[in-house]
Amino acid sequence: MAAGSCLLLLLLPSLVTALHSPPGCKIRITSKGLDLVKQEGLRFVEQELQNITVSDLHGNEGQFQYNISQVKVTDLQLAFSDLNFQPQQHLVFNINNASISLRFRRQLLYWFFYDIGSINASADGVHIYTVLQLAKDEAGRLKISNMTCNASIARMHAGFSGTLRKVYEFLSTFIVTGMRFLLSQQICPSLEHASLVLLNSLLDTVPVRNYVDEHIGIDYSLLRDPSISTDTLDLDFKGMFFPRVREDQELENHAVEPVIKETERMVYVAFSEYFFDSAMHSYFQAGVLTIELQGEKVPKDLEVLLRATFFGTIFMLSPSVDAPLRLVLQVSAPPRCIIKPSGTSVSVSAFLNISLVPPDRPPVQLSSMAMETKLSAKVFLQGKALRVQLDLRRFRIYSKQSALESLALFSLQAPLKTLLQLTIMPIINERTKKGVQIPLPEGMDFTREVVTNHAGFLTVGADLHFSKGLREVIEKYRPVPTATA
Repeated sequence: MAAGSCLLLLLLPSLVTALHSPPGCKIRITSKGLDLVKQEGLRFVEQELQNITVSDLHGNEGQFQYNISQVKVTDLQLAFSDLNFQPQQHLVFNINNASISLRFRRQLLYWFFYDIGSINASADGVHIYTVLQLAKDEAGRLKISNMTCNASIARMHAGFSGTLRKVYEFLSTFIVTGMRFLLSQQICPSLEHASLVLLNSLLDTVPVRNYVDEHIGIDYSLLRDPSISTDTLDLDFKGMFFPRVREDQELENHAVEPVIKETERMVYVAFSEYFFDSAMHSYFQAGVLTIELQGEKVPKDLEVLLRATFFGTIFMLSPSVDAPLRLVLQVSAPPRCIIKPSGTSVSVSAFLNISLVPPDRPPVQLSSMAMETKLSAKVFLQGKALRVQLDLRRFRIYSKQSALESLALFSLQAPLKTLLQLTIMPIINERTKKGVQIPLPEGMDFTREVVTNHAGFLTVGADLHFSKGLREVIEKYRPVPTATA
């Protein structure tokens, strides 16, 4: 028993770590962002309620027979509405004192009098209280997992006209009561379908695990259910890149967990060093962190300097050797990202192999020198794409073969740094130009972005903008109805 208890105590820290894996990417939606979502969501709810289908109403009272059909919603007034966070996993959508205007077709028979026409009706004091439960599904995607709804109508009246108006007014109680019951019974099923089916189809547009380019992909699966307070909704994403040649590869996260404290903007997105490290590690595993320059691609000034000074001095080679130069720059280890309040940088270790490539003869390697560089990184958002612009800050080369060669390399520091700045860095920045998409639904973009660096992570505060309406995106991805037998 004692041995088992000791073993449990030893395993407890690892179990806690497994249950709470730090996110590589974290998103916070504030109450200001929720207000924007409410405005767009209210339009969507109005459109859904306008499509309510009410069953025909028919019956008789003594010699009076009636049939009400073709009920249509003509107008809605949902002026008093609120969308709020409710701890721990809920959103509450509350509509008070709304009104719904209806128009329907009447068929009435009283003794030998038969009447047909239309009736305008109004439902006032409509109250709708809806609670949406948010959770992650098996694929790690945010979904509305459950919904509770309560709808009621305080009063309803209908305006009758025609030869039998007095009779209608006497018997309107039966018609209005029946219509109020049928209408109130249709509100919640309509909103339930809108939430669990239509809004979930919108959430399906959020990227979870997709390819960034032909070399790497990214995993944006949720690590756990959302955490909701009275003012914020926090989502913890895995935020891990992976090489497409080894999609099952996992890179353990030892970075600092992002902590978002701000609430001034509509949304905040935080990225830890792990997010960027996994991207560079994936590119390294994919074998694409190699750049080769040969012949005319080698800058002429650098070629002349290499032939006349470096090679002539160290290798006693005749400058008259007429063979193209080949420079191969190969990263020797996965680059590392360092985020500090003062800025973001990337440390890179690489080898630069210099060879002569005589025609129809094997290449002749002249030297293999080690390089250590530090790049400054400017991180910014454009639309929903996170982009990185790199610039060379520090550069050092040295030889692993001899101290004499390292001394001779000193004269190459400046030209090789120029080579990196003018030739290599544009190639790298062209690869990062596309960026990677942030996990937001289609039709929603960032505006007024501000990047703030912290110790071990950075945050992007922004406001939200709907470039497409909810209805437009939902119609695009609306589930195809299943054919019934």
